[in-house]
Amino acid sequence: MTSDFTRLFALLCAGTALSLPLAAHAQSIAYGDVSSSPGKGAGERGSDSSAGAEDEGDVRPARGASGKKIKVTPYIEAQQVVFAELKPGDEVLTYSVLAAGVDAAIAGRNNQASVSLRYERRIGWGDATDSDAISGVARASLSVVPQTLKIEAGALAARTSVENNGAAVTSGLEFGDSVTQIYSIYAGPQLATNVGDVALSGSYRLGYTRVESPDAIQLAPGQAPIDVFDDSVTHNAAVRAGVKPGAVLPAGLGVGAGYNREDVSNLDQQIEDRWVRGDVTVPVTPDLHLVGGVGYEKVQVSSRDAIRDPVTGNPVLGNDGRFVTDKSVPRTIAYNADGLIWDAGVMWRPSRRTALEAHVGKRYGSTSYYGSFAYAPNARTSFNISVYDSINGFGGQLNNALAALPTEFEAVRNPFNGSLSGCVAASGSVASGQSPCLSTALGSVRSSVFRSRGVMASYTVTGSRFQTGFGAGYDRRKFIAAPGTVLAAANGVIDENFWVAAYLNGRIDRNSSFSTSVYGNLYESGDAFSGDITAIGATAAYYRQLTSKLTATAAIGIDGVKRENLVDIWSGQAMVGVRYSF
Repeated sequence: MTSDFTRLFALLCAGTALSLPLAAHAQSIAYGDVSSSPGKGAGERGSDSSAGAEDEGDVRPARGASGKKIKVTPYIEAQQVVFAELKPGDEVLTYSVLAAGVDAAIAGRNNQASVSLRYERRIGWGDATDSDAISGVARASLSVVPQTLKIEAGALAARTSVENNGAAVTSGLEFGDSVTQIYSIYAGPQLATNVGDVALSGSYRLGYTRVESPDAIQLAPGQAPIDVFDDSVTHNAAVRAGVKPGAVLPAGLGVGAGYNREDVSNLDQQIEDRWVRGDVTVPVTPDLHLVGGVGYEKVQVSSRDAIRDPVTGNPVLGNDGRFVTDKSVPRTIAYNADGLIWDAGVMWRPSRRTALEAHVGKRYGSTSYYGSFAYAPNARTSFNISVYDSINGFGGQLNNALAALPTEFEAVRNPFNGSLSGCVAASGSVASGQSPCLSTALGSVRSSVFRSRGVMASYTVTGSRFQTGFGAGYDRRKFIAAPGTVLAAANGVIDENFWVAAYLNGRIDRNSSFSTSVYGNLYESGDAFSGDITAIGATAAYYRQLTSKLTATAAIGIDGVKRENLVDIWSGQAMVGVRYSF
């Protein structure tokens, strides 16, 4: 049965959306009910370099003065699923599923929220085992004082499988000991106001992430155990004051400071990042600005060692398979960067629907690149690219990705087990600095802190009859660990993750619709014993509306995991079911 934490998460996830008493904009294409019908997290690098930049540069569709709407759809569901192992064996399992969930969307000029929450109970037949799971995603932006103070919040519950190199992949074997549950939640205020010509902004975000992993992970011969991330608490805070170009001087000026911290329970790992900087914006044309900044930053990563067996000297593992922290030993410094930071770049914003930022500079003791491009030709279409560079643990990376989700979306789910795909379906265009995909953050659940550099792109279209989306990305993680500790072997190891995810949902006629999705991951590990992992899969489902409340479903799917040093896994599934929506 679900843990106390799982129940608490479900309440928080539902409350995130249902507590906002405002408008809605929702589509549920997959179940035949089709209506016609903001910014980066605190402390993220891209938000503090645009000195004097005007807020209207965000790419987002204009809102009319239409009436407010709200839509909340609770449902119950029953399914019969056949699971066939294609490789390495040929076992066929059958199980029944009883599920309950809610999909809700709230949208207004000052308040937006989306939530998708699902609980399911699997009842195995024959050799199939019983299990249960919860999955969901929620994002909300609540205005306390319109245009001045708002509360940002988000939550995620995801299901995946952990491989021998720490890679988190989606596979057909998502039950029993292969299941890993990932939970993440954050909330915090954002303030933006003006004192005369000076624009003042500030933000704070408190986040928590937890991974409930299986007790044992299949390892390649000779491979040391992989320490799977347990949980972490993150704090992100930033303040800034600035004047835009022409307000006081021809150039815009600004000054800001920030503090980021993540405390990882595994071996008491800790990241502390403090920075202060000044920045300048020089207009070249009304649409093109040159931007730059210089400042000081101190970043430190530290941890403790594991308890050692007094006889063998080997690290001691707890009942959960993770290393047991030795609280008696002093903290050891794994990484320390202290000194000058700078960057320079361009901002191009020819309209409210197009925005480009590109920056190059020095941070973390080496050259750093980051930027974004957003294009929304209309209110239903958006194209986004982002380039990032940061130091995080798994929890901090996932919190950042969750905070970057749009506030208006629909979850894209696997029709067999209800698990979330790597991207959500945005209900309209995606603002600059946002991304509808979480695949980059979910690539690996190693406990070690890392420097993450990469790029991701997304394209979404929300039509009256069809919804489609495509996401792709590359993530490079260089792990950081203290010498002399049990994690020392991970120091300097580089893991690379290439991923792609796509979906196409549509309405066939008045009473029927379909959904399709595909995904692919190539995870290249720097650990010689681990080898590379390739995961691919596809699903297709047909929905027939029997009454205004009752919908029948039929679906097929295939998943495969190709492993360099272990046996490959291939599986297929077929399902029929009915859903009743209240």
